[in-house]
Amino acid sequence: MKDKTPKPLWGGRFGEDPALAMVAFGSSIAIDIELLQVDILGSTVWAEALEKAGIISSEECEKIVSGLKKVKKSIETDMAEPGYVFDNSTEDVHMTVEARLTQLIGETGAKLHTGRSRNDQVALDERLYILGTLEKLDKDIRTLQKSIVDSAGTHLNDMVPSYTHLQQAQPIRLAHYLMSWFWMLERDRERFKDARKRADKCPLGAGAVAGSGFGVDREFIAKKLGFSGVTENSMDATSDRDYIIEILSAASIFMVHFSRISEDMIIWSSSEFGFVKLSDKFSTGSSMMPQKKNPDSLELIRGKTGRVYGNLMALLTVMKGLPFNYCRDMQEDKEPLFDTLKTLEDCILIMNGVIRTMIFDTARMESAIDRNMFATDVADYLTRKGLPFRKSHDVVGKLVKWAQEKGITFDKIPMEIFKKHSVLFENDIMEIFDLRISADSRTVTGSTGLNELKKQIMKAGIILAKGDV
Repeated sequence: MKDKTPKPLWGGRFGEDPALAMVAFGSSIAIDIELLQVDILGSTVWAEALEKAGIISSEECEKIVSGLKKVKKSIETDMAEPGYVFDNSTEDVHMTVEARLTQLIGETGAKLHTGRSRNDQVALDERLYILGTLEKLDKDIRTLQKSIVDSAGTHLNDMVPSYTHLQQAQPIRLAHYLMSWFWMLERDRERFKDARKRADKCPLGAGAVAGSGFGVDREFIAKKLGFSGVTENSMDATSDRDYIIEILSAASIFMVHFSRISEDMIIWSSSEFGFVKLSDKFSTGSSMMPQKKNPDSLELIRGKTGRVYGNLMALLTVMKGLPFNYCRDMQEDKEPLFDTLKTLEDCILIMNGVIRTMIFDTARMESAIDRNMFATDVADYLTRKGLPFRKSHDVVGKLVKWAQEKGITFDKIPMEIFKKHSVLFENDIMEIFDLRISADSRTVTGSTGLNELKKQIMKAGIILAKGDV
């Protein structure tokens, strides 16, 4: 049986209709329908620009704008129906909107696409979508940062071992550890804000490649749509996908941070560590072992990091060999973008829930601190007494070895042994074997000392209160 498909809007020069398989293969409507709202917005402003340029009458513009509102409502109503499937013959959201508009208002609807190409139209839609989504993403990250600051504020005086090479390093305040998350996420916010600047240029009016053949006012369009300006080159405007790649890159770095936070909390929640208890709301059990409480929320976040990396690599691979200008390969840019932004939204929601509900076992944290971690404080003590640090390091290393051979902790070394290793040791050495004194000896900006930590938290509060995008 011969394929029966509606003739596409671009089909005038073709003698045969496309095969059903090709129609299905080339259709993106099921994916890019996500752009419906911004596509309607862009088309509305385009109609106004056509009227301003004298290309359509004010009556035609009014008819188109009114019709576009009905198209949006019509499509959204259809999408709400269970099992609704879009007609693949209209290919994408742009042609679906145009086809519906023409059905509703007649031939006037066919005038909407005058001077416009799907090449600049899709670039516009993506940029508008990104600007709106990044604004929400920024708010979500700030909400998460506030949860972190709130948690840090309740743990100002709780001590925990810090780790390098996953070996105990120096005693720090738990609040200091938590605030390290805040500053990682603040860099993420800055990266997304910076990427947003590059997306904040209006490509509409660039046409397919050489610029629109009709004298539309691109600056008028940009202002109406809320852009800071217009793209400078029509070819670059329609062939550029840097703004998506940049966001996927920032998202990948963001997920690095989430994965590392997850990794620590997974380890800390193990019975061997027992530093943190995750809420039942963000944990699951085992189908076989009744005693298990698994940190699946964090494991899923850690796993979805690879998904976001894959989206970045997918688009980089799509773009790397394309000639200028637009090629249909670029249709593959939307799924990675939509999936990544949705993944980030979901991960932030879950991570915020985890942080808000987890309980630290602060007593266990403090008791787990290896008192050999005072070795750095002892080395600093000798250095303050005038011994070069390298020699101080050597003296303390010998003391550590002596203590380990005797099976005692560093803070239990007898005074005579200290003096045997260096005449610079005096009785005041015993005063430094206090976890909070050790932390408070760190007074440089950004350190774990209590005063500096309070300054950190205060600065974070100012940043969150500002709340700009």
